[in-house]
Amino acid sequence: MLVPLISKLPFVAKIKAGRLEINDAIDTLHSRMDISDDFYQKFQKDRESAAYQLVFEKPNPLVSICICTYNRAELLVNRCIKSLLSQDYKNLEIVVVGDNCTDETESRLKQIRDNRLHFHNLEQHGEYPNDPHLRWMVAGTIPINEALKVAAGDFITHLDDDDEHTPDRVGKLVQFIKGKKVDFIWHPFLFQLPSGKWKINPANAFRKAAMTTSSSFYHRWFTLIPWDINSYRYNEPGDWNRFRKIKYLGARTARFPEPLLKHYKEKNQPARQPFASA
Repeated sequence: MLVPLISKLPFVAKIKAGRLEINDAIDTLHSRMDISDDFYQKFQKDRESAAYQLVFEKPNPLVSICICTYNRAELLVNRCIKSLLSQDYKNLEIVVVGDNCTDETESRLKQIRDNRLHFHNLEQHGEYPNDPHLRWMVAGTIPINEALKVAAGDFITHLDDDDEHTPDRVGKLVQFIKGKKVDFIWHPFLFQLPSGKWKINPANAFRKAAMTTSSSFYHRWFTLIPWDINSYRYNEPGDWNRFRKIKYLGARTARFPEPLLKHYKEKNQPARQPFASA
């Protein structure tokens, strides 16, 4: 009875591969419409410049960690920020932008005596879709774009305000990107299921559902590509909408093999598994 089932497995694999090829083609088409020829050529030219390449030669480059937050003071301070201040790599800045926080976020952050931590609270909360799933795709777009504007680092990375990085993450990724001299790297991560159990996303490919914002680390040039608050109209999370544009530009990418992030269950997705193994 198992023979017919086993014989069908290659076809299942082919169907899956075909779907991935179709998705990749759609991503390319969307990006072709989103990225102008001038911007495409700008990246090709800038990447070969001495100024662009200089960051790979710095012995101790500055790393900016960008965080957007909204009324999660406890998790932000005791999980997110705590994991960043514990990094064994010290030349970093932590840029936190509030989406018009109305809780004790500002007062809690002021109690942290570390000049690497910077907080700015927007005067108005962003306007996002009412549908919970569509809102999840783009919530935080406005503050994270603000963080990108002020980030001064040679390299940029991110952390959600309710997640945590391993203490050796920044140091390992700095050495990895300098050694590879690539534009963009990503890595596997642990994510929490709705049940509370943990699973690993191996992040085997530069592809939707295999990556998340906090598993990325890249050259500061890409601060020129903001999050798109309308990405939900493509049915795309804001991070993948942005990453596929970086991919389209021809960024040199590399996968770091170790999981360096714990991505906790997302409160707006209680019945969904936010990531699928790739």
